[in-house]
Amino acid sequence: MNVLPESARPATQSLPFHLECSRCQARYSAQSLQTYCRREGCNSPLLVRFDFSERRPGREVLRPRADMWRYRFFLPVLEEEHIVSLGEGFTPLLRLRNLERQLGLHRLYLKDEGLNPTGSFKARGLAMAVSRALELGVRSCVIPTAGNAGSALSAYCSRAGLEAHVFMPADAPAVFKEECLTFGARLTLVEGTIQDCARRMQAENSDGTRFDVSTLKEPYRVEGKKTMGYEIAEQLGWRTPDWVLYPTGGGTGLIGIWKAFQEMLELGWLPALQTRMVAVQSEGCAPIVEAWEKGLTEAAPWQQPRPTLASGLRVPNPFGHRLILQVLRQSQGRALAVSEAAIRSAIQTLAQKEGILPAPEGAATWAALLQL
Repeated sequence: MNVLPESARPATQSLPFHLECSRCQARYSAQSLQTYCRREGCNSPLLVRFDFSERRPGREVLRPRADMWRYRFFLPVLEEEHIVSLGEGFTPLLRLRNLERQLGLHRLYLKDEGLNPTGSFKARGLAMAVSRALELGVRSCVIPTAGNAGSALSAYCSRAGLEAHVFMPADAPAVFKEECLTFGARLTLVEGTIQDCARRMQAENSDGTRFDVSTLKEPYRVEGKKTMGYEIAEQLGWRTPDWVLYPTGGGTGLIGIWKAFQEMLELGWLPALQTRMVAVQSEGCAPIVEAWEKGLTEAAPWQQPRPTLASGLRVPNPFGHRLILQVLRQSQGRALAVSEAAIRSAIQTLAQKEGILPAPEGAATWAALLQL
């Protein structure tokens, strides 16, 4: 791949970047396809690192468009022609006035990610991952998923002209299976959880001919998800909230939002960063909560995860568990588990008090807020 020097790049292109292991800090080239750290004994997620040493651009570099590519300067796609977009991002930040009065809070907001293409925040991460995969010459992508990510990958691969292979639990909601097939993906149903899907996928992709875009096993989905953090800060007048409660299965969004906050602080866009991040999980599958409550830096796989209405939270062994816990420590945050009854009650509360019909995963954050 030919990479233009920064001086020759149009202002709409991204800053120079490289890849770095989130655990051992080993550096990897971004000019070739990468997955995760291959150093013996590490096997940890890679993160995109932008070079702010020579230039810290101001907010004038933001593009005049209402989607996540408004932050194009801080997203790792080199050439405009490789951006694969369905208009994802810049979703509303809704103030929940009725519920903030009920709890006596100064301000309470909900980020409505249901307005993204394919109906979830997964669109951000997969738009970014597919764009970068296309730029690096990938022709086929594969993913294990509890549902939403499969739909998003299928849609963006269709848009990009790439093959999509999706491995999904047999008991996943029918709508996700139908969406994948409608977008033209090859769908394989697996008995068990997303971890069983991952094992089946790895067995069938042992030669690596299909690019694995599993959660945090490539470095670019985090970059798409981090745009939520940029948007939240901009929508709040370039400040960050006191708390962010995030539904946490694989943890990409939680990690991405925190990464965005740290980047903006380094750029001088934020006056301070005092946000505390909260990972919200289901009581029936809560490996991060268990590790957090024990004061551990690593999470053990959750044994016998129970079915949950919030299927996206049933991730018994998240690959990025160390990184999730690191974010919670750095932000002095928390990890909370909620019951099925609390999730159902939260759906009713948000619908009847605010006119919002949330996904169960999103509703779990309201249930968790009641525990803070």
